[in-house]
Amino acid sequence: MAAVTQAPGSRVLEKCGLEQILEALKLLLSPGEGSGSNSLQSTKHDILLATLKSNLSALEDKFLKDPHWKILKLLRDEIANEAEWPQDSVDVTWRFTSQTLLLLLCLKETMLCLAADFNPGKPNPKTPETAPALSPDTLSISQQKTVQSVLQFVVTLGVCPYLAPGVGVPLRFRTEFGAVVQDVVCLSTAPSATRRLYTSCRALLSVAQHASLGSLVFCRHLGDIAAGLCQLGFCPSKRSSLSPEEEVLTEEERALSRKALRDILDQVYQPLAVRELLILQGGPPQSCSEGKMQVRCRAPAWLRRLCGQLLSERLMRPSGVQAVVRGILEGAGAGAAGGSDAEATAADWKKCDLIAKILASCPQQSLSPEDYYRDICPQILDLFHFQDKLAARQFQRVATTTFLTMSREQPQLAAKYLLQPMLAPLHRCLNTAEIPESDMVPGTILVTEEQLSRCIEDIYKVYVVGNEPLPVLVDSLLPVLGVLFSLYCFTKQSVSHIRSLCQEILLWILGRLERNKAVASLKGFAGLDKSVPSLHSLCHFRAAPQGGVMITIKEAVCDEDEDEALYQRVSSEQCRVEHLGGLLSHCQECGLAGDFFIFCLKELTHMAVENETEFKMKSFSNKSLLELEQHQTLLVEGQERKLLVLQLVALLCERMSEQIFTNITQVVDFVAATLQRACASLAHQAESTVESQTLSMSMGLVAVMLGGAIQLKSSDFAVLKQLLPLLEKVSSTYPDPVIQELAADLRITISTHGAFSTETVSVAAQSTLNKKDPEGKREEQQQTSYERYSDVSHGHLEPQQSHVASHEVREPSTTAKQKSGSVTTEELQEALLSAYDPQIPTRAAALRTLSRWIEQREAKILGMQEKLLKIFLENLEHEDTFVYLSAIQGVALLSDVYPEKILPGLLAQYDSSKDRHTPETRMKVGEILMRIVRALGDMVSKYREPLIHTFLRGARDPDSAHRASSLSNLGELCQRLHFMLGSVVHEVTACLIAVAKTDHEVQVRRAAIHVIVLLLRGLSQKATEVLRDVLKDLYHLLKHVVCLEPDDVARLHAQLALEELDEIMRNFLFPPPKLEKKITVLP
Repeated sequence: MAAVTQAPGSRVLEKCGLEQILEALKLLLSPGEGSGSNSLQSTKHDILLATLKSNLSALEDKFLKDPHWKILKLLRDEIANEAEWPQDSVDVTWRFTSQTLLLLLCLKETMLCLAADFNPGKPNPKTPETAPALSPDTLSISQQKTVQSVLQFVVTLGVCPYLAPGVGVPLRFRTEFGAVVQDVVCLSTAPSATRRLYTSCRALLSVAQHASLGSLVFCRHLGDIAAGLCQLGFCPSKRSSLSPEEEVLTEEERALSRKALRDILDQVYQPLAVRELLILQGGPPQSCSEGKMQVRCRAPAWLRRLCGQLLSERLMRPSGVQAVVRGILEGAGAGAAGGSDAEATAADWKKCDLIAKILASCPQQSLSPEDYYRDICPQILDLFHFQDKLAARQFQRVATTTFLTMSREQPQLAAKYLLQPMLAPLHRCLNTAEIPESDMVPGTILVTEEQLSRCIEDIYKVYVVGNEPLPVLVDSLLPVLGVLFSLYCFTKQSVSHIRSLCQEILLWILGRLERNKAVASLKGFAGLDKSVPSLHSLCHFRAAPQGGVMITIKEAVCDEDEDEALYQRVSSEQCRVEHLGGLLSHCQECGLAGDFFIFCLKELTHMAVENETEFKMKSFSNKSLLELEQHQTLLVEGQERKLLVLQLVALLCERMSEQIFTNITQVVDFVAATLQRACASLAHQAESTVESQTLSMSMGLVAVMLGGAIQLKSSDFAVLKQLLPLLEKVSSTYPDPVIQELAADLRITISTHGAFSTETVSVAAQSTLNKKDPEGKREEQQQTSYERYSDVSHGHLEPQQSHVASHEVREPSTTAKQKSGSVTTEELQEALLSAYDPQIPTRAAALRTLSRWIEQREAKILGMQEKLLKIFLENLEHEDTFVYLSAIQGVALLSDVYPEKILPGLLAQYDSSKDRHTPETRMKVGEILMRIVRALGDMVSKYREPLIHTFLRGARDPDSAHRASSLSNLGELCQRLHFMLGSVVHEVTACLIAVAKTDHEVQVRRAAIHVIVLLLRGLSQKATEVLRDVLKDLYHLLKHVVCLEPDDVARLHAQLALEELDEIMRNFLFPPPKLEKKITVLP
């Protein structure tokens, strides 16, 4: 459009340099000179118009008067003659824009000519380090800034004012200068607004034909140019409003605009194109509150449809998914490679859901959803494999969300184009897969290290991180679980980075499967079910060079190596069973381990029922060798299965804890399996001592449940009723009369829902509990308030008349001035009775009186320490502050007198689980322990070990409040131990580091840092001696907290600790000088 004729143009360009053109552009951009006092009264509009006129006049004067600018004038005139747009107008802004565009075209032609004539020459091999010569069309940094300023003026004056409402961002909402320009432009004068917009866009596109100028144009002004081309090429014209003299774009010009729009969108950086199209498309209409203007008009319908179509085209291009994701995320401030806001963007789940919905929706341009998924799904899988850490987190989260969305909306297509390619490396080595003959060569790598690692990592990101058990996801992973378990067993033999991933995947899928499918999968893992797909017999795992695993074809086994191969097989099966037990140890809480254990017990029952004579041949005369071999194979397989079941039962009994059963149904199934095995043994007359003991234990377990160990509901009795036929059979056939009687009584108790229970059931329950706890250290049930009162009044005092609670406040008739030995029996009785009074003031006063007597070392009081301790601990449960604080004081004073007797019990109560004592009670006991520590003073070192170990165990308690309390108490204790802290400082430091770095509760992390503060303050200058082995670790922990801890309070504590440490080290390295004189006495 702005081409220059060959002969004259080339002669002019040879003599014209870049400096003159850039100087001319600077002249157009120079600020206007002030106009004295009149300028104060001028408006911004007038100043802008006057400046534009002044700069245009200055440029023309320069062309006419300066002979050095003659060549540039000739070039400008030549390009102006070839230009197809009107340059003269009454509107100053358009005249300024036209002259600026002409100079930019001159700059482009000059740069093209200089680049064409440039011959860099051959590099000197003697000086290869010398930088190559720059092309003469290269712009310096200052020249680029000048061109950027010129382009900003051109777009502001020549493009933005002529955009229709809703197309692009209006000038008035960008900058203050933009609002001035919007009011200055005169749209009523010739040429028309549409013609001006067309001229500016075409001229800028012509300037952008040079590479370096094109980058300057599209880097900042792509959105405005694209908005102008959209309006020129696609905006529907209102023909009824056109006047005859108004210019209208021809259809050819509109077609050129449409083509130019698609060309620049294909040419520029695709995420940038996506971002600008999203901005053009706009969002939903904005609601205007009172007194506030709407920021921008909503984009017109034709523009929204056009941007949606163009965005779909971007998505359907190669690497279009990356472009869309980058365009949205970078537009949110993430930056091209992650940026400073990458973490915030990665945490924005709503944005990831939005991208997932966009990618999962089939655009109208696609022929069918299947064609769309076929093109898009490989790109979505590629999003998992970004190397840059910050960008990888964003892309992987988007990929996971998109994966789940597609699996939810189009499960069949997702299974075909997402799950199958992702799981292909595992399917390739299944025993149900057909391996090509070309890959059957021994040593052939069937799955490379990179393929297998990517497969496992992708499965982890989709299943475990996504954590949405959709049916299509679960069903797709089910066939390859056998290979996954084999891979997990292989990685357990050495160090591998995919071991934890395999374990997490297996635990996730086993927890989400239906229970019968999960047990069936475990049977396949153990080798009890050959129908479950597993690793191909010709494949095996091998360690890869990069620390991963690869799958190869096995080497052929020679005759000499058969014994070695048999040993490898047996040891491999043994390892599989061991690793299965380790995997099930993580599945106890969900109940899967208990169900699999019950399945193994039922298999034992089947083994007892089986008649081994069925496998024995009655006659061999009429059997062929093949039949004999098949029979022998069946015998061997049967024996292997029995040994495997016994091995599994033994392993589960050894590995699993007593909490393996999580509900009463599992307990009943366990008892039923035991009863069935006992009945089967009786049928075969194979009773043994082990069977008898197992039967007694299982029936005792039922007796314990019926004896009140757990609260049974009507639904629980419905489950227990399935034991009735088995109990009836045992009661009628078992030879032991004791077991017969117990079975009959249990049957009656279950049938009556516990309404009738014989003494035999109670004795059996007591016997079972005594076997479990031979020392009888079971916690007694809580007594009622009246029973406690009776125990106090009759256990240590003379019989008195029954005490009737009065609503009047009664205080014990004692005074603070009483001396030792002056407490009478009546006063003591009244104080003890008042300690259970329902009136809060009376009870609290009694507790404080008892505490005062303990402090005064009254002989009668100290002689009943156990009863006093019981009273104080029971009142510790009271909800009123006045009461339980008085009880805390009493226990602390009593512990000061008898610490060796009372302190162990308090530590046990503080260390107990929340099921035995409420969290509030444990916190109160912690306060008691702290008062005891303060009262003991230096004597606390005697009880250092139990105190520290109790608090360290408390730091791992499930209750976050108890963890924080334990850490606070630990800090108080360490502060007072000083040099007596000893070697336990390593345990304390390890605990503090672990809690401060890994605990999820902010209060607990604060407490851990506060312990360090207390430790450093308490030790002061002694810290360099007491903590010399762990001081460096504590310093690293504090720096870690200051740099990475999100909680402000924890960071403040860490900063205070660092200041304390800094002061300690300064005093240690630079001790203050002491003015002292040493006198030595010579002998």
